[in-house]
Amino acid sequence: MATVTLKGNAIETSGELPKVGTKAPDFTLTTIELGSKSLKDFEGSNVILNIFPSVDTGTCAQSVREFNKEASSLENTKVLCISRDLPFAQARFCGAEGLESVISLSDFKDGSFGKAYGLDFKTGPLEALHSRCVVVLDEKGEVKYTEQVSETVDEPNYKAALEALQNG
Repeated sequence: MATVTLKGNAIETSGELPKVGTKAPDFTLTTIELGSKSLKDFEGSNVILNIFPSVDTGTCAQSVREFNKEASSLENTKVLCISRDLPFAQARFCGAEGLESVISLSDFKDGSFGKAYGLDFKTGPLEALHSRCVVVLDEKGEVKYTEQVSETVDEPNYKAALEALQNG
C-alpha cells in the first residue's frame, strides 16, 4: 500500500506499482468505441501508461494534452490514457480537444486494472478511482519506469517518463 496526498490530505492506494525490470501485468480495458484492448494488443511497441483519476479535472486533462503533444513525435510508441471515466466522457474530451495521438481506455467495468497495478485509491474522496501514475513499458512489456505522483493535483514528470524510453 502506498500513501499519496490530495491537497495535502493523506490517502492510501491498494498496493504498489509494478517494479522496474518486471513484466507488466496484463489487462483488459474498454475503448471509446466500447471494444476491448489488452496489453497484448500493444506488443512490439513501447507503451506509456498515463493513469489518472478523471479526465474531467484540470490536471488530468493537462496530462492527456501533454502526452498527446509528445506522442506525435515518438517512434514505435503508444500512449494509453487510463481512468475509470466512462468511455463516453473520454471520447467527448478527446473529440473536443482534437487529441488523436493518444488512446483512451476505461477501467470502469470492474476496476481490475487499478487493482492489478496497485494504484486505486482505497481511502479518501476519490476512493475507487485511480491515483495519478505513469508506467513506461518497452516493446516486450517490461516495466522501464514508474511514477506515482505524490500529490494528486500535481502533474507527472513527463521528461523522466520520456527519457526512460530514450534510454531504454
